[in-house]
Amino acid sequence: MLTLYNTLSRQKEVFKPIAPGKVSMYVCGMTVYDLCHIGHARMLTAFDVIYRWLKTSGYEVTYVRNITDIEDKIIQRAAKRGVLPQELVEETIADMHQDAAALGLLPPSFEPRATQHVAGMLTLIEQLISKGKAYAAANGDVYYAVREFANYGKLSGRTLDKLRAGERVEVDPHKRDPLDFVLWKAAKPGEPQWESPWGPGRPGWHIECSVMSCYHLGEHFDIHGGGEDLQFPHHENEIAQSEGAHDHQYVNYWLHNGFINVDGEKMSKSLGNFFTIRDVLQHFDGEVIRFFIVRSHYRSPVNYTDSILQDAKHGLTRLYTALRGIVLPAATLIDWQQPHAARFKAAMDDDFNSSEAVAVLFELAGEINKSKDPLQARLLKDLANVLGLLERDPEDFLQNSSGSGNTALSADEVEALIQARKDARASKHWAESDRIRDELIAKGIVLEDSPQGTTWRRA
Repeated sequence: MLTLYNTLSRQKEVFKPIAPGKVSMYVCGMTVYDLCHIGHARMLTAFDVIYRWLKTSGYEVTYVRNITDIEDKIIQRAAKRGVLPQELVEETIADMHQDAAALGLLPPSFEPRATQHVAGMLTLIEQLISKGKAYAAANGDVYYAVREFANYGKLSGRTLDKLRAGERVEVDPHKRDPLDFVLWKAAKPGEPQWESPWGPGRPGWHIECSVMSCYHLGEHFDIHGGGEDLQFPHHENEIAQSEGAHDHQYVNYWLHNGFINVDGEKMSKSLGNFFTIRDVLQHFDGEVIRFFIVRSHYRSPVNYTDSILQDAKHGLTRLYTALRGIVLPAATLIDWQQPHAARFKAAMDDDFNSSEAVAVLFELAGEINKSKDPLQARLLKDLANVLGLLERDPEDFLQNSSGSGNTALSADEVEALIQARKDARASKHWAESDRIRDELIAKGIVLEDSPQGTTWRRA
């Protein structure tokens, strides 16, 4: 049985989908004003693994991951660069998709954009006003009246009184209560805008996800995910909007991934301690970044350093090396009764514990190094593929995984030097043979001699 940790109940629960055999899942995606950073990679990869395991478990999964393509940061960044917001959006979405491909992410079933759903947002806001949950202010903004929703705070565990006492809240004379949040923003000169019953303007951030999720998955669906930082206020506000309008439960299971930390602090653009995926790809292969993320449980915090990434590369190299030189039989369905497969499945069924699942892969790889058993090697590859790992030919990874910015020797140059070394040894020019080997080592190339010949990999 699949169990998952539900942020709403603060405990693990047996997963019971609303419709037998089907899963509806919504994950808050990117606000597209800049390149994605490694913290975003953590979220994207965590829910990619969850998506893959649900599919492996036999569910028909509808996975929706939205794009916020209208927001203050987009408008400000576009103005700073002297381009239209839509130009910035299209450029940033293309960059995001390129990064996603490098990380081996499966595309979601749907990737809606906020600007495609403004009509639905206007309808939902009108519903909330008619139910007394929202109000139009004199300045043209529309606000959600937080105190009109009795269960506000149930996801984050924050009560309204504690919020008033302990939170710094924006002081806005147009709000009835400082905790009220904006649903519709009145237009400002030069900004994108839409017509509405309250005058021209644009949607607030929180209303977008309530509308896009319900459009694709219905008013009540199985799983809603996102980064831990979205629990409050974003997801709390989504619940208030959706349940306030529809008068029934919005989502059954709330899943949140942990942060990536740098020197103990959360990685974020506001702190200035972030590394973009594009930057890290200059030094590490995309699958190494994925492995760095997957080998930790999705809810646990992860520390980021170059040395930890290097350790992840060594670990992934060990797994690929176990497959090297073995001719694999054709793929078949995984036998989940096989001991390694059973342990892998038990780990993933326990709140998607990819950390324990990776430990099974290493154990299996150790046995393959001794046995060279093709059936075991096939199982290693098939289990790893469930996590989006070991999908390449081992030689391709071992010889071409130094990062897109690597300026080391090309594969052809390495092969030429190996041949020169072979010729030197055949002529008993041992000093020249040693010089070539030392040159290769200095340039990050590890040679492995055997009776069958010389193979190589990047260090």
